[in-house]
Amino acid sequence: MVTKDMLIADVLKLGDQEELAATLMGFGMHCIGCMLAHGETIEQAAEVHGLNPDEIVDALNKIIAK
Repeated sequence: MVTKDMLIADVLKLGDQEELAATLMGFGMHCIGCMLAHGETIEQAAEVHGLNPDEIVDALNKIIAK
């Protein structure tokens, strides 16, 4: 289960990496390959991009639940 305090890099290990990355990019979070992604949480990245972290977490959890 994804939570907003998880590191982006750790989230990508929880399921289909391509689909999870595509979902993050769909929210405008194109930082997947960025070094910051390894030390940045979903919540921190959402804040930087002006996004709602709860919406992102919900979308990611739907993918993992498949």
